[in-house]
Amino acid sequence: MPVIQVENLTKDYGHNRGVFDATFAVEKGQVYGFLGPNGAGKTTTIRHIMGFSKPQKGRTLVNGQDSWTHYHKIQQSLGYLPGEIALPERLTGTQFIKMMADLRGLTDMAYTQVLIRRFELQPAGGLKRMALGMKRKLAIVTAFMHDPDILVLDEPTSGLDPIMQETFIEFIKSEKQRGKTILLSSHIFSEVDATCDKITIIKDGRLVSTIVADNLRHMQTKTYKLEFAEKPEYDRFIASASTLQSLEISRAKEARNQAHIQVHDNNINECIAAISEYKLNFFTEIKFTLEDYFMKFYDKGQVM
Repeated sequence: MPVIQVENLTKDYGHNRGVFDATFAVEKGQVYGFLGPNGAGKTTTIRHIMGFSKPQKGRTLVNGQDSWTHYHKIQQSLGYLPGEIALPERLTGTQFIKMMADLRGLTDMAYTQVLIRRFELQPAGGLKRMALGMKRKLAIVTAFMHDPDILVLDEPTSGLDPIMQETFIEFIKSEKQRGKTILLSSHIFSEVDATCDKITIIKDGRLVSTIVADNLRHMQTKTYKLEFAEKPEYDRFIASASTLQSLEISRAKEARNQAHIQVHDNNINECIAAISEYKLNFFTEIKFTLEDYFMKFYDKGQVM
């Protein structure tokens, strides 16, 4: 049984805002990436998983329990890091940590201290004047302090500097090795690509694609960029390319004597033999990234 299940979830706020017939599942020990720009419906979905909002249609379950009807039960084994942090301004960070520990019935603070050191949190200051990055660290510590089996993370590195973002990514990797089940919602390609086993892309509240991360990283069809030393060489290649079964031209830049070709791994030797007949300035692989895959579903001018 999946740890987190989203089944035909619909919440329509009007004007094409919300989530529409979303279905996916997160298995035990899996890091599941939920990728999309701001406003795509990621947070709405997470609010339903957490039991904060009631679906108009469908349901969400955590450990087989309906999120809406068993809200209090699912919180016991779940750690939640919201995208937008709202903290009580009259408290200090230390007081807030104690308040959260008391709410969870947590008496052993050893693991909390480990987290404080790892994320270089300085909790003594008042929350009203605390910097955004320090507030994010405080939210991370309090989300993980009870060492939950399930982690739901909404834009977790927002407000962190690049060094601390890397610290967080390494932490997620270590949590994965410990067998934690993690749903990571983000619009940052690098953190999703570095941590996730499976990735779902959401657009306008609808799930448009799901891919196993290793399949993306080890695609058998590669793209290569060629630049020919002279214009006649380029023209000769373009003219004869249709007869070459080992490759396919995906893009041509005549002004630069350049071409992009796609080659299956099984045909790479035949391809190299074919292009060795031409004078080249260079021949290099273009790595296919998560961002490239994502942009198949989005207009580059409209996201992130």
